[in-house]
Amino acid sequence: MKAKIIVMPKKTVLDPQGKTVKHALESMNFTGIKEVRIGKFMEIELEGGNKAELQKKIDEACHKLLSNPVIEEYTFEIHE
Repeated sequence: MKAKIIVMPKKTVLDPQGKTVKHALESMNFTGIKEVRIGKFMEIELEGGNKAELQKKIDEACHKLLSNPVIEEYTFEIHE
């Protein structure tokens, strides 16, 4: 099984990297861009266990290590 995890800055947190990318795209004549947010994508290959158990472990890993819960939020999916 694989866990696919997306970590993004919370909407209330400034994203200077996203603003920089938005500005760069606009300077390259890409128009109509309302907002850019930069985050992280992770894919973790998992061994054994049932899906509910693995979801609990991945949620704990995201909360304790893979994200900063003060300024980031995360979502994940587990696929076979």
